[in-house]
Amino acid sequence: MIHHIRDFVTPSCALLALGEPTHRAPAFGWARNELFAQLVDHGFRSIALETDRVAALTANDFVQEGAGSLDTAMSQGFSHGFGDLDANRRLIAWMRDYNEGRPAEERLAFHGFDAPMETLSAPSPRPYLEHARDYLKLDLDLTSLVGDDERWSRSEAILDPAMSPGATPEAERLRSIADDMLVTLYARTPELIAATSRAEWFRAKTHLTAGLGLLRYHKQSAQRLEQSARVSRLAATRDALMVQNLLDIRDIEARRGPTLLFAHNAHLQRTPSNMRMADMDLTWFGAGDIAGSLLGDQYIFIAGSLGRSEPIGLQEPEPDTYEGHLQRHITTWGLTTPTMVTSARTRTDTTPEQGYFPLDQAILDGADAVLHISDGTTIVTRS
Repeated sequence: MIHHIRDFVTPSCALLALGEPTHRAPAFGWARNELFAQLVDHGFRSIALETDRVAALTANDFVQEGAGSLDTAMSQGFSHGFGDLDANRRLIAWMRDYNEGRPAEERLAFHGFDAPMETLSAPSPRPYLEHARDYLKLDLDLTSLVGDDERWSRSEAILDPAMSPGATPEAERLRSIADDMLVTLYARTPELIAATSRAEWFRAKTHLTAGLGLLRYHKQSAQRLEQSARVSRLAATRDALMVQNLLDIRDIEARRGPTLLFAHNAHLQRTPSNMRMADMDLTWFGAGDIAGSLLGDQYIFIAGSLGRSEPIGLQEPEPDTYEGHLQRHITTWGLTTPTMVTSARTRTDTTPEQGYFPLDQAILDGADAVLHISDGTTIVTRS
């Protein structure tokens, strides 16, 4: 029943997506580190995590060049508090050690593929647009159009369409300016790369893409729709921006080898995502569903499955659930095929507030493999 990770790396694989059913079970990060180390031996040269793509540039500078320190990479190179996780710190340190003394083309690269936002919060686009403006050496006054950054970042700007700046004339003007800057960035590519570097050009594009993404997200937050439909559209917009980032990352990494993705199942699964939030039922096409449709057999999805976990109060699963079936056959952790998961009841001993999403038939129908961890509090290390 147990497979090696290489069994799921097909010749066409470009993105191998490894999901977790919750961010709160430490063992998934440690299992990811172990599997990535194995994948490096099979030609993988990059990893992309569910963290802000712009912030991740700082972590990648440390990983590739030794710029700054490990502490700085963790405090500034991650969003969503993920820099505080021990498994992530160990990943960055290991990647830096691996790269030491290797030629640039063989070094491992670290990426974030999330937009700089959460579903119900998003910052001002100002610093991202200003980075691109300064790189292009344009004389543009963005501050007067952006105004106070706080009016963008406050929770009311997302929760209440009447409080959102996303549909104001100033925001429309900012989107037009950002679109023009993107055209200019491409139009001047040879000149800009000759004057700076290919890496700096991509860094400017990454900032500009993030700023545009935020403007688009704030535009959606201003839509006066029924609340479930509105928040579902916000979730869909965030995942669409994730896919844009993934495609950009693959443009950078395509010649060096496949990329391992690591994120919540809800972002990576090949079937529509669903979530209960407060009194809302949300449904949207996640990044994996979109990427799978665009990339076909270049996209491989491994669904994460969890037996028990003390931090979120998740007890031993009942035998007739998907997790219960896996628990009987996998005592610690391991990979298997979805066809081996024969039980047919979705687990119900959990709530959305735990941040845990149990396996269901839709997730399994779109999965190429399943990573099951019997105890999410156990630290998984390389043997």
